[in-house]
Amino acid sequence: MNQKRRILIVEDDPFISSIYLTGLQNKGYEVDVVNDGQQAIEKLANTPYSLILLDLLMPKKDGFSVLTDLEANPNINVPVIVLTNLGRKEHISKAMDMGAKDYIIKSQYSTDEVIERIENVLK
Repeated sequence: MNQKRRILIVEDDPFISSIYLTGLQNKGYEVDVVNDGQQAIEKLANTPYSLILLDLLMPKKDGFSVLTDLEANPNINVPVIVLTNLGRKEHISKAMDMGAKDYIIKSQYSTDEVIERIENVLK
């Protein structure tokens, strides 16, 4: 089921990205990790992904800027799940209005729950 499915993790915290990297690889996904939004846009220009797991607070280019770039580029049509510590309603509304398929607050979900939500978006 997960064969050839590639996920891009965009997360500047190496500990958090390693947790999701391991969890997703254990489920059979191919996973790439970048630590800022600029690297994400560069990766997306050359590599097809099934899903993006996107943090909002990052150096160089934040997650909202990545969502803006994706919205502006019709050649990149990849579902995005925001995974962040920002939990205010205006952040959630903004990300969802910008095209995110799901919005997950890191502290409220286990790794397994996040992977389950990823799999729901990929169905």
